[in-house]
Order: sequence, then structure tokens, then C-alpha cells
Amino acid sequence: MSGSSASADDAPPPTTSVTASTIVAEVVSGLHVLKIDGFSQTIGASDGGSYIKSSRFVVGGHGWRVGYRANGNGDDDGADAGWISIALHLDDPNVDGVINGVKARFKISLLAAAHDGSPPPPRSDQSTATRSFPRFITAKALEESGYLVGDSFSLRCDVAVVKDIRTEDDATTVKKLVGVPPPSDIGAHLGRLLAAGHGADVAIYVGGETFAAHRCVLAARSPVFMAELFGPMAMSRHNNEETIRVHDMEPRVFEAMLHFIYNDSLPEVDDGEVAAMAQHLLVAADRYDMGRLKLICEDTLCSHVDASTAATALTLAEQHHCERLKEACFKFMENPSNLKAVMASDDFLHLTRSCSSLLKKLAKLAA
Repeated sequence: MSGSSASADDAPPPTTSVTASTIVAEVVSGLHVLKIDGFSQTIGASDGGSYIKSSRFVVGGHGWRVGYRANGNGDDDGADAGWISIALHLDDPNVDGVINGVKARFKISLLAAAHDGSPPPPRSDQSTATRSFPRFITAKALEESGYLVGDSFSLRCDVAVVKDIRTEDDATTVKKLVGVPPPSDIGAHLGRLLAAGHGADVAIYVGGETFAAHRCVLAARSPVFMAELFGPMAMSRHNNEETIRVHDMEPRVFEAMLHFIYNDSLPEVDDGEVAAMAQHLLVAADRYDMGRLKLICEDTLCSHVDASTAATALTLAEQHHCERLKEACFKFMENPSNLKAVMASDDFLHLTRSCSSLLKKLAKLAA
């Protein structure tokens, strides 16, 4: 056996020594609930009455108090009249009363009282630069919000105090780094393949437009395309036709679905078109048994439920078995004013005609 020398290709991969450290910001959090009982009495005076502070509470080793005034901050010009003013005060003699000497974040929220109806939508404000909200909410808005129950309401004050910022070495100071794989980019590669059209072997005809695609990609992403391209449906097409015809779908909707098939993400659309596109894509996703796309569309519609979309969204939720979307729509319509606005929309009549199974619950909400 003859000897041989090691080549450069046989050498072990180079290694890189890596050190690591972490900047740690230690934060201590706490909260205080302030209840205002007899709200109407606090707004009786034209100047908003006295400025009232809560009892002292401690967060991060410092004392704090929440200040409340029902009719602005007491300025002579009256610019804040009608507004409820909230502020956070440092009550700690060790820092000479200088609130900026303590690094803290401050958040004030209205708490929903327990009652038979649904809780009102969340309301909160937060700040890191200042610790006062001279215009937190108007007295009128509070009275109409649902937070005020029996002439009382509650505020929740969350305080997060930064105690220390330091640098620490990682537990494993030195690591041997051979190579860290980058995030998956298969979607980008397939997206470029779709855009270029290289190797496309099937055409999809949709509403007067034709899209070139790859049958293996379509089949891998949709069981319906799998059956149509490689199952009995494919065998029955005359003369081995290479064109698939899609009916009852707009070309722009199919184009968006095709983008998702290749890229695993949705194309960007104008803000005003997000809900409408999600509605159409939800129908397409259910039609082609694309579960992930259907869930994405359902999540999008849940976050866009309003008076103009609720009726259509509820119709789609019932027809395509989207329970979370149905729940979001009913939650929105539990508010009488929201229900009234939905019932006045053009799509509500279609909802009542096409989804008779929902009539009983709709009638209960309207009662």
C-alpha cells in the first residue's frame, strides 16, 4: 500500500473562538389599584375639586402615590376642563423628591367591573418620559364607556422600576463556532422560481388571466391540487390537457393564493384592502384545503371586526367553520351600539338569509 499526503480538502473545518456577554437590565414591577367611589361627587366643583392622592405603595424599593383630579389639572386657562387627570408621584425622601432620579415606566388602565354584560374595550395609557396624563379620559367618555358602574370605577397603575443595568459574561465564555446555519430561505427560492416561470408545466386559467405554475409545488401545498393534477381528476381530462380552469374566483385573489403557495407568506396589500382580501382568501383556502392560509386569514379578520365587516365576517365564519372568528363577531355585537350599526349595514340582510342557524342568537342579542 502506497502512502499519501493529506490534501487541503481533508483538513478539518476552521473554528472561531467566540466570547459573549449580556447587558442585563433588572426591572422590578408592581401595581396599585385605586378605586374612585362616588365619581359624580368628585366632578361637582367647577375646578374639579381637590387634587387627591392614593395611599402610599412601594415598588422597586421606592414609595409611590397615584394622583387624581376629575376636571383637568387646575390650570387657570381651563384647557383641560372636563378631562380626568392622572399622575404618578414619587413618595421617597431618600431621593429628595426628584422623580426623574428613579428610572421607571408607568401605565394607567381602567378596570372593567364585574357585571352581567360584556366588559368594555380596554383603555390604557403608558409613558416612559413623563408620569402624568392631564387628559386621560373625559368624564363624559367615562360615563358612556361601561367602566363606570354604580357611580364608581377603578384605575390600575402598573409601575416598572429599573433597579440596575449591568454587563455579565455568559456562562460559557468561549464557544467553538464551526458554522451557524442561516434561517430557511426555501420560500424565497420558490418565490423566484414562480416569478421567473422556469420549468413551469401547468397553466391555470382564472377569470381571463393565465398563471404559469409547477404541478409538483401545487400538489405539495394543496390536497385538492394533488387530486386534480395526479389523481383520477387528472386522468379524466381530455387529451392530457395542461390547463386548469378555476371558476368563481377573482384573478387577484388567485394570484395572492399562488404567492402564498410558493412563498408561505401573503403579498402586501393596501391597508384599506386587508380585510376584503382576507375574506376572499379565506374562501379560497377552505376550497383548496390549505389549513395554514385559512388560519392566517381568520386571525386577520378577527383583528378587523367592525361595523362594516362584522356581518360578512360572521357569514364566512358560519359557512367555513371558523369558530374563533364567529366568537369575535358576536363579542363585537354584544355592545348594543355596535349591533345597531351592524344591523344597518348592507350585508346584514344577506347574513340573515344565508345563515338561518344564527338567527336565534342574533335575536337574543337584539332583545
